[in-house]
This record gives sequence, structure tokens and C-alpha cells, in this order.
Amino acid sequence: MKLDLPVCAVDAASKRDFELKGYRFEAALEQLRPPRRIRVGLIQHRIVLSTDAPILDQINAMHSRIGEMVEVAAMCGVNIICFQETWTMPFAFCTREKEPWTEFAESAEEGNTTRFCQELAKKYNMVVVSPILEREELHDTLWNTAVVISNSGNVLGKSRKHHIPRVGDFNESTYYMEGDTGHTVFQTQFGKIAVNICYGRHHPLNWFMYTTVGALSEPMWPIEARNAAIANHCFTCAINRVGTENFKSEFTSGDGKKAHHDFGHFYGSSYVAAPDGSRTPGLSRTRDGLLVVEMDLNLNRQISDKWSFKMTGRYAEYAEELTNAVRYDFKPNIVKE
Repeated sequence: MKLDLPVCAVDAASKRDFELKGYRFEAALEQLRPPRRIRVGLIQHRIVLSTDAPILDQINAMHSRIGEMVEVAAMCGVNIICFQETWTMPFAFCTREKEPWTEFAESAEEGNTTRFCQELAKKYNMVVVSPILEREELHDTLWNTAVVISNSGNVLGKSRKHHIPRVGDFNESTYYMEGDTGHTVFQTQFGKIAVNICYGRHHPLNWFMYTTVGALSEPMWPIEARNAAIANHCFTCAINRVGTENFKSEFTSGDGKKAHHDFGHFYGSSYVAAPDGSRTPGLSRTRDGLLVVEMDLNLNRQISDKWSFKMTGRYAEYAEELTNAVRYDFKPNIVKE
């Protein structure tokens, strides 16, 4: 269902040239539990400056753009705001060049982008999910990391990308390896959240592990996050950037085509899916946008009780079989005549 948004927010989005949409999911009224309605905002955007602009200028331009979009989210009463993967930089991992792209990496705890997001969180009483390219100073290593900041402005923690694509000559391990933070779930004032970054969406067990520890809200794009919402009795929020990013040097990207200067068009279409299988329409394929979604978290348990996947899942049996399946001496149980 559509969510009515304030006229001031609609006007501000129009003046700032980005799409604004609002939808809501309802749950049945219960006798013992009051509704647990929250509002989540998803921001999709293109890069502001060209990829060869000075790095600090690119980062500052992104901060400015996101700041004006978050202000509109606050007008809409958003409690949790979510940004796209490595939102402060171009998606340069397709180039396999180290310089200048590794210079975008920042400390997850004390970097300028985290401090910027802390100010947003405190100013608007909002939880901020900020995926960045992280430089861990202790070991001087890079990670693809989502920083989660409480509405108090404190850094709750971070979640590193769990699965890394290695498809032909497109290999993100040129920059960073699989994350070591496990399947962290963050308890916020507005509910429990977890972050499944990019390639991790292709792996059903990745979604599953987050929900075993309590997460309630996060041609294949319109399917995977929706399937995860159904299978795991939770809300899922799927965010994708927009635009075509051009790079100075040619590169190949695992698609069998000749070397080119761009990775293709990022198609936006960000959306939210509910545990009952319903979903919002997506944002534009071509424009910056803010999707505001009101959800009643009571729907998670209502659907869980209705479908009983957690009771019929037989997880202990699968745990035993998976343990055997990953052994070097595993033999499939195949019966032949």
C-alpha cells in the first residue's frame, strides 16, 4: 500500500532532483502485542563527480548529496536509513587497479565518513547503515564493510562482506578478502538489523544465518531478496546504485566482451520485501531515489507461526549432513540398481 508522505518532503525531493516513493506493510492487530511500526529508508544514487576527479572532492560531493537526501528522509519520519555498497566511491573494483581506488578506504570507527554519519544519526535520531571501503589500521588491510551507527550517534559495530565474487577476470579479492565478522545482528532501538552485502545475496545460507540470530529487517535482482524474506520470515531491503561509471583505463570484467571503459549500467530498482512474499515497487532504473517504507515488525512472527518453516526446517539433520558434505572424503549417498 502507498504511504502518504509530507508535502514538504515531496517538494524537497523534487527540488533536489531525486525520486521519492513511500509504501507500507500492515500486520494483523494482536491482543497482547501492540503494533511495532518503524520506517526504513533506502537511498540509491549515482556518483556525483567523474571518476578521475580528486578523491577528496569525490567523497565530499557524495557526503553533500547524501546529506540532502537524508534530510528528506527525516522529514518522512525514517528511523533506519540504509546506503548502497561502498557509497562514497565509484564501483572501481572491476578495474583491478589499486591506485587511486584504495585511497578511498577509511577507518570504520574513526574515518571522516563514519563521523559524517554519526552527525546525521544524532541530528535526525536515525540508525545509519553505511557500507564503505574500510582500511583496518591495525593490520593495514582492506575490507568491504558496512558500519552500523546507532541513533545515539555511537558506532554499534560493523559487518564485513561475507562472500567475494571470483567470476573469470572479475575478482574482488584483488582488493579485499571474505569478511571475518561472521553473521552479526545489531539490536537497535527500532529493531534488529543485519547487512548482507552484494554477492552474499546469491547464497541462501548467508540470509539464513543472519535470521538464526534474530535479524528482522534487510533477471535475479527482483527474486533473491524476496525469496529470502519468505524463507526466513523477515523484511529484506535491496539497494542498488544507478548510473554508468566510466574509467580512464580499459578493463575486462568476466562477461567475455572486449575491454571497455565501464562496468555497465547500474539499474537501481531498490525495493523492500515482506515475509508474506509481498514487495514494494522498485525505485527508478535511472534516477537517484529515496524509498520510504513503513513496516509492522509483528508480521514476522505472524508469518512464522502461519508457515512454521522454523519448526519444519529440520536444521539439526541438515547441519549433520552439511558437516559431512564438506569433508574431503565425502561420498554422496547414491543408490543404483
